[in-house]
Amino acid sequence: MKKLNSLLSLSLLKKAVVIPVSVFMISVQVYAGYTITRLEPPCWWAGMKNNRLELMVYGPEISDLKPVILDDMVKVRQVTAVANPDYLFILLEFNEAITSRSFEIFFEKEGKSKVSYTYQLLQREPGSAERIGFNDSDVIYLITPDRFANGNPENDNVPGYTDQANRANKDGRHGGDIKGITDHLDYIADMGFSAIWLNPVLENNMTRTSYHGYATTDFYKVDPRYGTNEEYRQLGIILKERKIKLIMDMIANHCGSEHWWMKDLPSDDWINYCGKYVMTNHRRSTIQDPHVSPSDKKLFSDGWFVKSMPDMNQKNPLFARYLIQNSIWWIEYAGLSGIRQDTYSYSDKDFMSQWTCEIMNEYPDFSIVGEEWTENPAIVAYWQKGKVNPDGYISCLGSLMDFPLQSVLVKGLNGGDVNHTDGLIKMYEMLANDFLYTDPYNLVIFPDNHDMNRFFTQVNEDYDLFRIGIAYILTMRGIPQIYYGTEILMKSPGKKDDGIIRGDFSGGWENDPVNAFKDDGLSAQQLEAKLYLKTLINWRKTKTCLYDGKLVHYSPENGTYVYFRYNEKEKVMVAINMNDREVSLNGSRFAEVTGSNRQGTDVLTGKVHALDLLIVPARSVLILELN
Repeated sequence: MKKLNSLLSLSLLKKAVVIPVSVFMISVQVYAGYTITRLEPPCWWAGMKNNRLELMVYGPEISDLKPVILDDMVKVRQVTAVANPDYLFILLEFNEAITSRSFEIFFEKEGKSKVSYTYQLLQREPGSAERIGFNDSDVIYLITPDRFANGNPENDNVPGYTDQANRANKDGRHGGDIKGITDHLDYIADMGFSAIWLNPVLENNMTRTSYHGYATTDFYKVDPRYGTNEEYRQLGIILKERKIKLIMDMIANHCGSEHWWMKDLPSDDWINYCGKYVMTNHRRSTIQDPHVSPSDKKLFSDGWFVKSMPDMNQKNPLFARYLIQNSIWWIEYAGLSGIRQDTYSYSDKDFMSQWTCEIMNEYPDFSIVGEEWTENPAIVAYWQKGKVNPDGYISCLGSLMDFPLQSVLVKGLNGGDVNHTDGLIKMYEMLANDFLYTDPYNLVIFPDNHDMNRFFTQVNEDYDLFRIGIAYILTMRGIPQIYYGTEILMKSPGKKDDGIIRGDFSGGWENDPVNAFKDDGLSAQQLEAKLYLKTLINWRKTKTCLYDGKLVHYSPENGTYVYFRYNEKEKVMVAINMNDREVSLNGSRFAEVTGSNRQGTDVLTGKVHALDLLIVPARSVLILELN
């Protein structure tokens, strides 16, 4: 008998003191000719609400063998072989009283064990099921890991990974990593951010241009150029200690063309269109369109995003279970507080319903935000939990990215206030569409992200408009998200170019001439912008009406726009003036909200303003606490 240690070594989650084990090794016993190359998920946890787990076993001719488990607390409920004999799917059922343990899975043929696998069932961290997700009390910091900070230059290039680091190439890998993020958590906390969303960190072993992370080649492995699974887990632990939430970017729609299973697919229906490239039509409206042709609808959901990202078939029940379990595995393993799901509507919609509902069943207070990139709020609203849709579609998705609001913010700022259809009225009328959403306060709002030009560029590097836009995002209903570098006026001039949009954060690399973490070398305007965001974000934490209050707004008039955030204890007034001159606002118009309040204090300057005739400076925004 020959004993082999698996290549995969993972750390346990933080244990209760009764189980001080921190590291385990998965072991495979090989008896005669058969091997197990992979078994996923690599471990699981006792005490989950769903007491069933499906294992995907991969190894040469593994389907020849019958799995047997002798532990009375674990039952083999179903064994499924597929077209490829190198795969076997085993459905386990755990006794409700089961606790953490190791148990042996014997793979037998003609009553004799040919190979065995020691599986680990871990103890959950106390309170795991009750974890609190992100909400509108948070401000999220979005980071592209490769472009933020290089904490460990030794992992810039890794043997076996052909996409090598080249900082001179705007579309190449630059070396940012998990350690770089961990090293600068003081900066993130000092700025006031209470959650971080990292663009995908899982392995992207593609031949080129994979720094963005959206072409996964191993769903259970952090890309070694970012660090290790353990480093990612430790980041989650440290963030929790700092009361900062970790949001994982996940992709259920597609994988990378170099994913290990693409060389040996379980079945022809594992990838849509039998593994052959057919590009999606990108017509998001086909899902809701009552007149849609079946072929258009199928092409949207089943077509590939790009040739290098095969479209995964979630209608295959084995694959659906694999993806759901993978998401739950990372929540438990890394201590996640939230998930951002990429290209949400491109996946099979019934699968997405199942995916969200099963996750929320395990973690009732968890948070998931879906990306539905459209300017049409009716299409965005379709996916939100509680929405009554004409086709009867039901979802458990609590939050979505508010692309419609982002679009009108930019158009409104750039459009001035020429007439009743341009400028600020666009922002006003988009908010009037909030009746479409079941919970508009749970939408993620943002001035920009990793897929669009930098906000400072979108407003034509007009600093006044930048200040107005940032104030709007940080005082509006919803959950604010700020992209790294926005605080130092990062730009992306010219035509949209992802490599420039996701530029390096100054100071994240040794010998950078400018260090934004330490304010070294920043211009006066950059320093002012950074202080502006820092002040507003940290002030926002103290104002419950901004995350536990209501919104009322007044129709824009003469280039001005006023809205209020309020609850029983607090009121905040926001007044925007797009004119090139100061304006006076008659306070009687707003008396139904201001009530007995006669003055308000500017949160940035401390200046007290009379409300009966409020003077708003040219091209500016006033944020007033009402006294």
